[in-house]
Amino acid sequence: MPADKLPLSKQLAYACGMIGWSIMTNIIIVMLPYFYLPPNNAGLTPLVPQLLLFGLFNIMSVITASGRLVDAFFDPFIASLSDKSESRRGRRIPFMQWAVLPAVLFCGLTFCPMLKVESIHNAYWLIFTLVCFFMGATAYIIPYNALLPELTRTGRERVKLSSLQQVGFVIGIILSAMVNNFADWVERFAGITNRETAVQYTIWGLAVFAGLVMLVPVFTIDEKRYSNGHPSHLSLFPAIQKTFQNRNFKYYLISDFSYYMALSIISSGLLFFLKSLLNLPESMGGELMATMVLVSLLFYPLVNYLSLKIGKKPIVLFSFGLLSLIFVAIFFLGKLPLTPQAQIYTLVISASFPLASLGILPNAILAEIAQNDAKRTGENREGMFFAVKYLFVKLGQTLGIALFAFLTIYGKDPGNDYGLRLNGICGCVLCLLAIVFFSRFREGRGGAKRKIIHH
Repeated sequence: MPADKLPLSKQLAYACGMIGWSIMTNIIIVMLPYFYLPPNNAGLTPLVPQLLLFGLFNIMSVITASGRLVDAFFDPFIASLSDKSESRRGRRIPFMQWAVLPAVLFCGLTFCPMLKVESIHNAYWLIFTLVCFFMGATAYIIPYNALLPELTRTGRERVKLSSLQQVGFVIGIILSAMVNNFADWVERFAGITNRETAVQYTIWGLAVFAGLVMLVPVFTIDEKRYSNGHPSHLSLFPAIQKTFQNRNFKYYLISDFSYYMALSIISSGLLFFLKSLLNLPESMGGELMATMVLVSLLFYPLVNYLSLKIGKKPIVLFSFGLLSLIFVAIFFLGKLPLTPQAQIYTLVISASFPLASLGILPNAILAEIAQNDAKRTGENREGMFFAVKYLFVKLGQTLGIALFAFLTIYGKDPGNDYGLRLNGICGCVLCLLAIVFFSRFREGRGGAKRKIIHH
């Protein structure tokens, strides 16, 4: 029996799940280095030592890598369980429901160090909480994203639902970037004078809110009614092997990895760029994210229109190219003949189109890859495709945060900022690599009816 078409109200409910997931993961990306290794003018106490392991990696790099790498190998396991699930509520929703509580709990605990002074014990605590948080987040986001191709029937529907999903993602980015703004309000209205405590209360509040909105699709979408998905009978390793045999998917994967690694550099460095390179207050981070997102929303109709007229690939390649130039500009922040405010606002507004296109199109492309593969092979492995994608996304984010943390060794404070500027060069190189690999991705011709070619 054919599944019912997903109404707009349910599409909006689906997008709510991305808001919550985005809030928590971006809090980790944005606030973790800033909270534990703050610049010397931030009013915060460093909580982990700047020690080097093997003369190369600082502790923060190792911490972030440890949490993400354990989680990355958890992704295919969750995907396989979800793909094969025969629950009466569907293959995806039950996993999403039980993942919310551990994600919320360990997001908050990540910012509750064992000691309020610089200590190696805080590093051990961070590894534990990050591993648990990322595993909880994975158990939600892999089944959640696997629903996208199952809830849509056409390329137009996939792009539309992916657009709403991206709106949810950028709302999460805005809220996570406003942690310091909310902390200012907590200090002002709750009478809290300790900055670290105000930040901790803020993060706990945002994490609980995130958990509540993550439950919206769980309790409002009847998966059995709106999804055409059927359980897969492939075991874990054959499913992974068959997923990697898709030629287009491999090029998609490598370019996506490079993009998310570059994006993590910007997210991790934004507050440092403001405080150390431009001498601006960190509370501007929320304003900047809001500006970038609101401007990017103006491009959503254009991205949807162009994707139907000229295809998704040219838009993605153009966006990578524009991002590479933006990263070069980061190297020169504070040295350009403009006011600090003009420099940073020019940068974030320029990034709004790539944010729109690279938020909407990759998931729509992957949904097409997964659906076409299911038609060709007869196996519904949507969960595995998204699991492998997010494995590489997490590896990219991990290495991005780790690279940023490593480069802080070469300077992260006003007047000693070379390490921050080097991040701009690294981000540019990563975007150019994404162009090289995605240029080999094969997209069919034929306007709105184009299909992804498989081998």
